[in-house]
Amino acid sequence: MKSDAEQLLWLVDEEEDRAAHGDPKWHALWTRSHCEQLVHDQLAAKHFEAFLPKINIWSRRGGLRCLTQIPLFPGYLFIHHAIDKQSYNEICKTRGLVRILGERWDRLASIPEKEIESIKRVLDSSLQAMPHAYVREGQRVRISRGPLKDIEGMLLRIKPEKGLFVVSVDLLQRSVAVEIDCTLVVAA
Repeated sequence: MKSDAEQLLWLVDEEEDRAAHGDPKWHALWTRSHCEQLVHDQLAAKHFEAFLPKINIWSRRGGLRCLTQIPLFPGYLFIHHAIDKQSYNEICKTRGLVRILGERWDRLASIPEKEIESIKRVLDSSLQAMPHAYVREGQRVRISRGPLKDIEGMLLRIKPEKGLFVVSVDLLQRSVAVEIDCTLVVAA
């Protein structure tokens, strides 16, 4: 018969094993200013699946206009992993990382797969994406056809024939917007 202390240690080990073999989830990583790419590259070198969404913008450098890429959500990137204590410690050693969003290593905030897939599909489409303020109110819609088919988000009308379609990451309270034809949307 095991003592209470041995049983408690046994339960803790089982919980850690379950977390290690659990389903991978998307988590948000908060980085130091302008360190998103540095953190992404280090995590990729450690074989973690990191996602750093970027958009193209025109900037002026040395009097010349050039197209550069900037993070869609400055200060944040995402990691897809079943995080246990060991991987949590390994991720936290990354230079430029402030923290993984959540309370503790075993209570990390996760982002729904659907939100990450929506962000990826918006960025993969040929449409011009731009950062947008986080939107809470408005009608939730789903795009019925075209390159963004079946993506859900918010629709803000700005012109009679065009609308601003907003996809949000609730945990970060950040959004990405793309201008679309309003005839492509149906209520979600």
